This record gives sequence, structure tokens and C-alpha cells, in this order.
Amino acid sequence: MIRQPDDAPRHVVATAAEADTVLRRLTRDGWTARAGFALPDPSWDVGAAHLILHGRVGDDDLESAQLAVLAAARGAGVVAVCDPESAAGRALIDDLSRLGPVHRGIDGADTIANLIPEQRALLDRLAAGDTIAAAAAAEFLSLRTANRRIAEARALFGVRTTREAVLAYLRQRRRSPE
Repeated sequence: MIRQPDDAPRHVVATAAEADTVLRRLTRDGWTARAGFALPDPSWDVGAAHLILHGRVGDDDLESAQLAVLAAARGAGVVAVCDPESAAGRALIDDLSRLGPVHRGIDGADTIANLIPEQRALLDRLAAGDTIAAAAAAEFLSLRTANRRIAEARALFGVRTTREAVLAYLRQRRRSPE
């Protein structure tokens, strides 16, 4: 089975200790950890190798951020230690979010912050009573893209149904208004 880039874990953490915790959990799950973000394998899809790349992305280190995004696009998992408020950190999170869910911290507890704007807009419309098709049309998305974004949101919230994802989104939004 070929893994898709959105199946690979992507974590952005603030400290090396948090990265170690995430890496231990991923290696227990069968991933092979490797320091640095450059991929050794010349083939494009490295998802089958269950490779997780990790390292630090400095405040102005856009090159490392780009390597991490390329690795994630090719199917590798990524654990990056960086300041999410730095230019490189914001770029890294934004770019990785385009590939799928990005977990922040050890447990990914900041779920709403991990949602991309399309997912938030779709969940808001679903919470207001729209169907996925109507929400997709209102957001100028194809139905397929909307379904993928909602599936990613379900995975982020750790639920099986769209209804459960909407309810989890509303609960978390009430707890931490933006």
C-alpha cells in the first residue's frame, strides 16, 4: 500500500524534549526516525518506508522549512522543533497544513489551531445546517475537496463521523474563542 502524504504524521513542537516524546511514540508505531529533513531516497514516494524526519527549524531558516515540506509532500513524516511565531515557523505550519493536519505540541491538543481556513469555513457552515455539498459550493470548493477537508478534520478531532467532528469543533470553539 502506498501511503499518501496526508497519512504521514506532521508535528511542530517547541522543544527538543517534546520532539523526543513524539518520536518515541512514532517509533513504537513502526516509524523509522532519521535526523534532518533531506531525504536519502531518490524515488519520489517514500511513504512506504515509514520514515519520520526530525530536526530544528531556526527562526530564519527557510531552507530547512522548505526541506521539511518537500519531505512531507513525498510521504515522509515530519517532527519539527521551531518557534511557531517566527517567519520560518509560520511558513512551515502554513505549508504543511496544505498537505493535511499538523499537530502542535505533544498531544495535538490545539486542534482548532490545526484546522486550515477551508476546514473552519466548512465546519461553520455544517454547524449552521448546510449540507457538505451546499457548504462546498458556498466556499467555492469542489465536493471532492470539501469531503477531503472534512475527512482531515475528523482525523484531527479523532472522531468517525462528520456530525461528531462538527460537535467537537463547536465544543472547542466555545472553550477557546479566537
